[in-house]
Amino acid sequence: MSAPPRELHLADETATAALAAALAATQPAWAVVHLHGDLGAGKSTLARAWLRALGVTGAVRSPTYTLVERYPLAEGGEALHLDLYRIGDAGELEFLGLDDSDARLWLVEWPERGLATLPHADLEVWLAVEGEGRHCRLHAATAAGAAWLAAVDASRRVADLS
Repeated sequence: MSAPPRELHLADETATAALAAALAATQPAWAVVHLHGDLGAGKSTLARAWLRALGVTGAVRSPTYTLVERYPLAEGGEALHLDLYRIGDAGELEFLGLDDSDARLWLVEWPERGLATLPHADLEVWLAVEGEGRHCRLHAATAAGAAWLAAVDASRRVADLS
């Protein structure tokens, strides 16, 4: 997409949760998000806060060892949280039953390990440790992603984060 990426500083976990809430409140009906960053960059923290903002209750587990966690959504369908760090080949995703999913949201950590079989991202999120907080870059990868980021901007929910 031609829109420039959004650059944000997330000072702490509260700021990360605020970003997650803004993204959840404005997300399209169907969305794929690729979460990039080194170990400990905050990908799982953002995903957990996002799922909470969507109303997921109970345990929100990291899919580090299970590779995928599924969460029913109040409006129907489900959210998928994938962590592909431990896969050796994108072909391993065939055994996760993702084709049968009624996923309205895909949150994918380490997407570069499964790009050949994953749906294309609407939104790319890069996280990096920056002092005590995190640097976050949001990039729209589709027209739907660009509209989504425009909705986030219009909501002014993340104005205090940049």
